[in-house]
Amino acid sequence: EHNTRLGTSLEPGQFTPWEDIPEGTDVLFYEGLHGGVEGDGYNVASYADLLVGVVPITNLEWIRMPELTTGQALNKALSLILEQNPTAFIAGEDIGIYGGAFGVTDGLLAKFGEERIKDTPIAEDVIAGLAVGASMTGGKPIVEMQFSDFIVNAMDPIVNQAAKLHFMYGGSVNVPIIVRGASGAGTGAAAQHSQSLESWFCHVPGLKVVTPSNPQNAYDLLLHSFVDPNPIIFMEHKLIYKIKGNVELNDIPKESSMLGKANLIKEGNDMTIVAYSNMVNVAKEAIAAEELQNCSIELIDLQTVSPIDYETIKNSLKKSINIVKNGNELSYSLTLSKVIPKLIFSMVKIQ
Repeated sequence: EHNTRLGTSLEPGQFTPWEDIPEGTDVLFYEGLHGGVEGDGYNVASYADLLVGVVPITNLEWIRMPELTTGQALNKALSLILEQNPTAFIAGEDIGIYGGAFGVTDGLLAKFGEERIKDTPIAEDVIAGLAVGASMTGGKPIVEMQFSDFIVNAMDPIVNQAAKLHFMYGGSVNVPIIVRGASGAGTGAAAQHSQSLESWFCHVPGLKVVTPSNPQNAYDLLLHSFVDPNPIIFMEHKLIYKIKGNVELNDIPKESSMLGKANLIKEGNDMTIVAYSNMVNVAKEAIAAEELQNCSIELIDLQTVSPIDYETIKNSLKKSINIVKNGNELSYSLTLSKVIPKLIFSMVKIQ
């Protein structure tokens, strides 16, 4: 009935572009999708079993920026990559039929098939080795360490191969792999499933280490990581998977300009908080406390911890002088422990 109002009769697989739908038109919406975008429009007919009601469109931007969890945003980014890049594939433990331990790859097997969504044995060294070999021969692999703690089993292919082969072969090959991993504590997953190991990889030349904190930058950072020619360690803190936010579903960029670029979340003059991953969200909550309302606090989300955007931190310190480092790991292995001495030295030179 409502399709008839639009002058179209949709069959499964057909699309109605949003720009062809006038504002104020009644449109079918489906639970869990909240106006999700697929291709040039929204595939109404294929989700008929999830129909929950009819609402008028009054703001098309709301549709183009659906509310997603971080896990759903990552799923959208992975789907876009696979749609637009035939050499891209995903491999990892339980990523196919099960949809990933945290649901990030849910539905991708049905959409792209077993050739591109590869369930693997429990063998992290094999998964990483597969990625290294495939990337050197024209593939664009994205591999998942179900829990990033077990990336230790893949240290040789990542640290001794992926990070070094570009240089050992005189720049004649690139190793453009993404190694995704669920990291961090806070879910009661015990000692072997709760570590934050990103600082290890910050000490390996040739690797980039990416640490999203919310749905939007998780979506964008994954796309930027995909177009970067270097091997990427992409650490996803478990506590960010269910964080919700409106996500602008941007296209795949031509360059990885977000990597190495921090995001200034809040400006202030009294104190600078430098954080990454879920600690950005912890810092936001702390800043909102009534006791701190008289303090002018600047909050920086690093987004990538290797390379680190020293310039943004330094510019902030010119105003505030005081800095709080806020990372996920144990104090004696902090990723940010190397930031302070370098910044102090540079600030002394500036003064």
